[in-house]
Amino acid sequence: MESTYLKRYPLTHAISAVIVVLSLAPIPDIPSLPNISMLDKWTHMVMYGTLGLVIWWEYLRQHKSVNWKHVLVGAVVMPIILGGLMELGQRYLTTCRSAEWLDFAANSVGVLLAAVVGSVGSRR
Repeated sequence: MESTYLKRYPLTHAISAVIVVLSLAPIPDIPSLPNISMLDKWTHMVMYGTLGLVIWWEYLRQHKSVNWKHVLVGAVVMPIILGGLMELGQRYLTTCRSAEWLDFAANSVGVLLAAVVGSVGSRR
């Protein structure tokens, strides 16, 4: 069954893997980054918003009608759980990263924004 999901949702799995790697890898110091307020939180929102949008896109491409229960679990609950697990992973599996509630909130906001866009797109 998992191989079916891998075949039907390849970008979702690829982006999820990238998020896992980026969440647990050390971040190099980059002094030339612009001083944008809450840049880290915006990055979290964009990463998880992109994941959410890709899940919606792949789901809508595969299905003629929307099963809202499946979409709620697959495109909202699961990415939010991934965001929480990555924060826990940063806390307990790394020595170079730290977990933050605001990062988890930003992850969740990205997913929820994608859900709004995806639900509007599903009606078209």
